Amino acid sequence: MPASSDGSCKLKHLEGPMWPILALKLLPLITVVIPLYYEHMKHGNCRHQKTVICLGLLLPSSCTVLSPLYVSLPLLSPDLPTCLICVCISNSVYCDDTDLEHIPPLPLETTYFYARFNRISRIQANDFLGLAKLKRIDLTSNFLSWVDEDSFQLLPALEELVLTENMLTSLPELPSAIVQLDAQFNMLQSAGIRPDAFRDLKNLQFLHLSDNKLDNIPVPLPEGLRSLHLQNNNIQTMQGDTFCDSEDPSHIRRALEDIRLDGNPINLSLFPSAYFCLPRLPTGHFY
Repeated sequence: MPASSDGSCKLKHLEGPMWPILALKLLPLITVVIPLYYEHMKHGNCRHQKTVICLGLLLPSSCTVLSPLYVSLPLLSPDLPTCLICVCISNSVYCDDTDLEHIPPLPLETTYFYARFNRISRIQANDFLGLAKLKRIDLTSNFLSWVDEDSFQLLPALEELVLTENMLTSLPELPSAIVQLDAQFNMLQSAGIRPDAFRDLKNLQFLHLSDNKLDNIPVPLPEGLRSLHLQNNNIQTMQGDTFCDSEDPSHIRRALEDIRLDGNPINLSLFPSAYFCLPRLPTGHFY
Protein backbone atom coordinates (compact mmCIF):
# COMPACT_ATOMS: atom_id res chain seq x y z
CA MET A 1 0.00 0.00 0.00
CA PRO A 2 1.72 3.24 -1.05
CA ALA A 3 2.26 6.19 1.26
CA SER A 4 1.40 9.70 0.10
CA SER A 5 4.03 12.32 -0.63
CA ASP A 6 3.60 13.88 2.83
CA GLY A 7 4.27 10.53 4.51
CA SER A 8 0.67 9.89 5.55
CA CYS A 9 -1.16 6.65 4.83
CA LYS A 10 -4.01 6.33 2.36
CA LEU A 11 -6.43 3.50 1.74
CA LYS A 12 -6.15 1.97 -1.67
CA HIS A 13 -9.27 1.73 -3.84
CA LEU A 14 -11.25 -1.46 -3.36
CA GLU A 15 -13.74 -2.93 -5.75
CA GLY A 16 -17.12 -4.23 -4.65
CA PRO A 17 -19.59 -3.18 -1.91
CA MET A 18 -18.19 -1.51 1.20
CA TRP A 19 -19.78 -0.64 4.55
CA PRO A 20 -18.90 2.69 6.17
CA ILE A 21 -16.84 2.12 9.29
CA LEU A 22 -18.91 4.61 11.29
CA ALA A 23 -22.03 2.54 10.64
CA LEU A 24 -20.63 -0.17 12.95
CA LYS A 25 -21.67 1.88 15.98
CA LEU A 26 -25.29 1.68 14.87
CA LEU A 27 -25.45 -2.10 14.58
CA PRO A 28 -27.42 -3.98 17.26
CA LEU A 29 -25.96 -6.83 19.27
CA ILE A 30 -25.72 -9.82 16.96
CA THR A 31 -24.66 -13.41 17.31
CA VAL A 32 -23.33 -13.97 13.84
CA VAL A 33 -19.84 -13.15 12.74
CA ILE A 34 -19.22 -10.19 10.46
CA PRO A 35 -15.68 -10.83 9.22
CA LEU A 36 -13.35 -7.85 9.51
CA TYR A 37 -10.02 -8.14 7.77
CA TYR A 38 -6.86 -6.10 7.70
CA GLU A 39 -3.44 -6.10 6.10
CA HIS A 40 -0.14 -4.86 7.45
CA MET A 41 0.95 -1.84 5.41
CA LYS A 42 4.54 -2.13 4.29
CA HIS A 43 5.50 1.25 2.90
CA GLY A 44 6.62 4.50 4.45
CA ASN A 45 5.08 5.35 7.80
CA CYS A 46 2.53 2.57 7.40
CA ARG A 47 4.92 -0.29 8.20
CA HIS A 48 3.52 -1.18 11.63
CA GLN A 49 -0.01 0.14 11.28
CA LYS A 50 -3.21 -1.77 10.63
CA THR A 51 -6.24 -0.61 8.73
CA VAL A 52 -9.52 -2.05 7.59
CA ILE A 53 -9.53 -2.99 3.93
CA CYS A 54 -12.53 -5.30 3.68
CA LEU A 55 -15.83 -5.39 5.49
CA GLY A 56 -18.79 -7.55 4.67
CA LEU A 57 -19.80 -11.15 4.21
CA LEU A 58 -18.73 -11.19 0.55
CA LEU A 59 -15.15 -9.99 0.18
CA PRO A 60 -14.23 -7.79 -2.81
CA SER A 61 -11.93 -9.53 -5.24
CA SER A 62 -9.13 -7.00 -4.79
CA CYS A 63 -8.86 -7.48 -1.02
CA THR A 64 -5.78 -9.09 0.47
CA VAL A 65 -6.95 -11.13 3.45
CA LEU A 66 -4.40 -12.01 6.10
CA SER A 67 -6.23 -12.57 9.39
CA PRO A 68 -9.35 -11.56 11.35
CA LEU A 69 -9.44 -8.14 12.95
CA TYR A 70 -9.84 -7.85 16.71
CA VAL A 71 -10.53 -4.92 19.00
CA SER A 72 -6.95 -3.64 19.03
CA LEU A 73 -7.65 -1.52 15.96
CA PRO A 74 -7.96 2.15 16.92
CA LEU A 75 -10.64 2.59 14.25
CA LEU A 76 -13.12 0.57 16.34
CA SER A 77 -14.85 2.18 19.31
CA PRO A 78 -14.62 0.32 22.67
CA ASP A 79 -18.40 0.59 23.06
CA LEU A 80 -19.06 -1.65 20.07
CA PRO A 81 -21.32 -4.68 20.65
CA THR A 82 -19.45 -7.69 22.03
CA CYS A 83 -19.90 -9.69 18.84
CA LEU A 84 -18.03 -7.04 16.85
CA ILE A 85 -15.21 -6.94 19.39
CA CYS A 86 -15.06 -10.72 19.80
CA VAL A 87 -15.97 -13.61 17.53
CA CYS A 88 -19.43 -15.09 18.04
CA ILE A 89 -20.13 -18.44 16.40
CA SER A 90 -23.44 -20.09 17.19
CA ASN A 91 -23.65 -19.90 21.00
CA SER A 92 -19.89 -19.55 21.56
CA VAL A 93 -18.12 -16.24 22.20
CA TYR A 94 -14.35 -16.03 21.59
CA CYS A 95 -12.59 -12.98 23.06
CA ASP A 96 -9.05 -14.38 23.15
CA ASP A 97 -6.16 -11.90 23.04
CA THR A 98 -8.30 -8.77 22.63
CA ASP A 99 -6.82 -6.65 25.45
CA LEU A 100 -10.00 -6.91 27.51
CA GLU A 101 -9.80 -5.51 31.04
CA HIS A 102 -13.24 -6.69 32.15
CA ILE A 103 -15.87 -9.25 31.18
CA PRO A 104 -17.89 -7.83 28.25
CA PRO A 105 -21.70 -8.01 28.09
CA LEU A 106 -22.58 -11.42 26.66
CA PRO A 107 -25.61 -12.54 24.63
CA LEU A 108 -28.10 -14.37 26.84
CA GLU A 109 -27.79 -17.48 24.66
CA THR A 110 -24.03 -17.79 25.30
CA THR A 111 -23.04 -21.38 26.10
CA TYR A 112 -19.24 -21.25 25.79
CA PHE A 113 -17.16 -18.18 26.67
CA TYR A 114 -13.43 -17.86 26.01
CA ALA A 115 -11.43 -14.79 27.08
CA ARG A 116 -7.89 -16.12 27.26
CA PHE A 117 -4.72 -14.00 27.14
CA ASN A 118 -6.29 -10.72 28.22
CA ARG A 119 -5.89 -8.23 31.08
CA ILE A 120 -8.95 -9.03 33.16
CA SER A 121 -8.12 -8.51 36.85
CA ARG A 122 -11.48 -8.97 38.55
CA ILE A 123 -14.77 -10.78 38.05
CA GLN A 124 -17.81 -9.07 39.53
CA ALA A 125 -20.96 -10.77 40.73
CA ASN A 126 -23.10 -9.42 37.88
CA ASP A 127 -20.66 -10.17 35.04
CA PHE A 128 -22.45 -13.42 34.15
CA LEU A 129 -25.86 -12.52 35.51
CA GLY A 130 -28.75 -14.16 33.64
CA LEU A 131 -26.58 -16.49 31.53
CA ALA A 132 -28.58 -19.61 32.35
CA LYS A 133 -27.13 -21.63 29.45
CA LEU A 134 -23.45 -20.91 30.09
CA LYS A 135 -21.58 -24.24 30.32
CA ARG A 136 -17.92 -23.30 29.98
CA ILE A 137 -15.84 -20.29 31.02
CA ASP A 138 -12.16 -20.16 30.07
CA LEU A 139 -10.14 -17.23 31.45
CA THR A 140 -6.66 -18.71 31.05
CA SER A 141 -3.74 -16.25 31.28
CA ASN A 142 -5.32 -13.09 32.60
CA PHE A 143 -4.46 -10.98 35.66
CA LEU A 144 -7.28 -12.25 37.86
CA SER A 145 -6.64 -11.55 41.53
CA TRP A 146 -10.22 -11.33 42.77
CA VAL A 147 -13.53 -13.05 42.01
CA ASP A 148 -16.69 -11.89 43.77
CA GLU A 149 -18.19 -14.67 45.89
CA ASP A 150 -21.39 -15.12 43.84
CA SER A 151 -19.84 -14.74 40.40
CA PHE A 152 -20.28 -18.41 39.43
CA GLN A 153 -22.61 -19.86 42.06
CA LEU A 154 -25.79 -18.73 40.31
CA LEU A 155 -24.90 -20.25 36.92
CA PRO A 156 -27.09 -23.38 36.85
CA ALA A 157 -25.52 -24.93 33.74
CA LEU A 158 -21.83 -24.16 34.37
CA GLU A 159 -19.84 -27.40 34.04
CA GLU A 160 -16.30 -26.27 33.17
CA LEU A 161 -14.41 -23.40 34.78
CA VAL A 162 -10.83 -22.74 33.65
CA LEU A 163 -8.87 -20.13 35.61
CA THR A 164 -5.35 -21.34 34.80
CA GLU A 165 -2.39 -18.93 34.93
CA ASN A 166 -3.82 -16.09 36.97
CA MET A 167 -3.08 -14.50 40.36
CA LEU A 168 -5.89 -15.89 42.52
CA THR A 169 -5.28 -16.49 46.23
CA SER A 170 -8.77 -17.83 46.96
CA LEU A 171 -11.69 -19.58 45.28
CA PRO A 172 -15.31 -18.38 45.20
CA GLU A 173 -18.30 -20.62 45.82
CA LEU A 174 -18.92 -22.97 42.91
CA PRO A 175 -22.20 -24.01 41.25
CA SER A 176 -23.59 -27.48 41.90
CA ALA A 177 -23.36 -28.49 38.21
CA ILE A 178 -19.58 -28.03 38.01
CA VAL A 179 -17.72 -31.00 36.48
CA GLN A 180 -14.24 -29.55 35.94
CA LEU A 181 -12.35 -26.88 37.88
CA ASP A 182 -8.92 -25.98 36.56
CA ALA A 183 -7.09 -23.35 38.62
CA GLN A 184 -3.51 -24.41 38.04
CA PHE A 185 -0.66 -21.87 38.15
CA ASN A 186 -2.23 -19.37 40.52
CA MET A 187 -1.34 -18.29 44.06
CA LEU A 188 -4.05 -20.27 45.86
CA GLN A 189 -3.58 -20.81 49.58
CA SER A 190 -5.34 -23.37 51.72
CA ALA A 191 -6.82 -20.54 53.80
CA GLY A 192 -8.43 -19.24 50.61
CA ILE A 193 -10.50 -22.41 50.08
CA ARG A 194 -13.61 -22.66 52.23
CA PRO A 195 -14.02 -25.71 54.50
CA ASP A 196 -16.21 -28.27 52.75
CA ALA A 197 -15.87 -26.28 49.50
CA PHE A 198 -16.11 -29.43 47.37
CA ARG A 199 -18.16 -31.75 49.60
CA ASP A 200 -21.54 -31.21 47.95
CA LEU A 201 -20.32 -30.91 44.35
CA LYS A 202 -21.59 -34.32 43.32
CA ASN A 203 -20.87 -33.73 39.63
CA LEU A 204 -17.24 -32.67 40.16
CA GLN A 205 -14.90 -35.10 38.36
CA PHE A 206 -11.75 -33.08 37.62
CA LEU A 207 -10.13 -30.89 40.28
CA HIS A 208 -6.82 -29.46 39.10
CA LEU A 209 -5.04 -27.15 41.54
CA SER A 210 -1.39 -27.82 40.77
CA ASP A 211 1.35 -25.17 40.96
CA ASN A 212 -0.19 -23.12 43.75
CA LYS A 213 0.67 -22.49 47.42
CA LEU A 214 -1.54 -25.08 49.09
CA ASP A 215 -0.24 -26.68 52.29
CA ASN A 216 -2.91 -29.34 52.68
CA ILE A 217 -5.29 -31.44 50.59
CA PRO A 218 -8.73 -29.79 50.37
CA VAL A 219 -11.15 -32.23 52.01
CA PRO A 220 -13.68 -33.72 51.98
CA LEU A 221 -13.64 -34.74 48.34
CA PRO A 222 -16.81 -35.75 46.48
CA GLU A 223 -17.23 -39.45 45.73
CA GLY A 224 -17.49 -38.90 41.99
CA LEU A 225 -14.07 -37.26 41.69
CA ARG A 226 -11.91 -38.94 39.04
CA SER A 227 -8.82 -36.73 38.80
CA LEU A 228 -7.08 -34.73 41.56
CA HIS A 229 -3.99 -32.76 40.54
CA LEU A 230 -2.13 -31.12 43.43
CA GLN A 231 1.44 -31.39 42.24
CA ASN A 232 3.96 -28.61 42.91
CA ASN A 233 2.37 -27.23 46.07
CA ASN A 234 3.61 -27.24 49.68
CA ILE A 235 1.63 -30.21 51.02
CA GLN A 236 3.51 -31.97 53.83
CA THR A 237 0.96 -34.24 55.48
CA MET A 238 -2.49 -35.81 55.19
CA GLN A 239 -5.10 -37.42 57.41
CA GLY A 240 -5.98 -41.10 57.44
CA ASP A 241 -9.43 -40.30 56.05
CA THR A 242 -8.31 -37.86 53.36
CA PHE A 243 -9.35 -40.29 50.63
CA CYS A 244 -10.95 -43.24 52.42
CA ASP A 245 -13.49 -43.68 55.20
CA SER A 246 -11.26 -44.93 58.01
CA GLU A 247 -14.28 -46.27 59.91
CA ASP A 248 -15.52 -48.37 56.98
CA PRO A 249 -12.93 -50.90 55.75
CA SER A 250 -15.27 -51.91 52.92
CA HIS A 251 -15.31 -48.40 51.48
CA ILE A 252 -14.07 -48.35 47.88
CA ARG A 253 -13.58 -45.15 45.91
CA ARG A 254 -13.72 -46.59 42.40
CA ALA A 255 -13.65 -43.36 40.39
CA LEU A 256 -10.54 -41.68 41.81
CA GLU A 257 -7.77 -43.20 39.68
CA ASP A 258 -5.61 -40.11 39.07
CA ILE A 259 -4.03 -38.43 42.11
CA ARG A 260 -0.96 -36.24 41.57
CA LEU A 261 1.05 -35.24 44.65
CA ASP A 262 4.51 -35.15 43.10
CA GLY A 263 6.46 -31.95 43.62
CA ASN A 264 5.29 -31.68 47.25
CA PRO A 265 7.45 -32.27 50.35
CA ILE A 266 5.06 -34.97 51.64
CA ASN A 267 6.41 -38.51 52.16
CA LEU A 268 3.53 -40.71 50.98
CA SER A 269 4.99 -43.85 52.59
CA LEU A 270 4.12 -42.44 56.03
CA PHE A 271 0.39 -42.85 55.38
CA PRO A 272 -0.12 -46.47 54.23
CA SER A 273 -3.65 -46.71 55.62
CA ALA A 274 -4.80 -43.66 53.66
CA TYR A 275 -5.01 -45.46 50.32
CA PHE A 276 -6.83 -48.75 51.01
CA CYS A 277 -9.99 -47.66 49.15
CA LEU A 278 -8.21 -46.33 46.05
CA PRO A 279 -7.87 -48.26 42.78
CA ARG A 280 -4.35 -46.80 42.36
CA LEU A 281 -1.73 -45.26 44.61
CA PRO A 282 -1.15 -41.51 44.29
CA THR A 283 1.76 -40.29 42.19
CA GLY A 284 4.41 -38.77 44.46
CA HIS A 285 7.39 -39.50 46.68
CA PHE A 286 7.50 -42.77 48.64
CA TYR A 287 10.79 -42.46 50.52
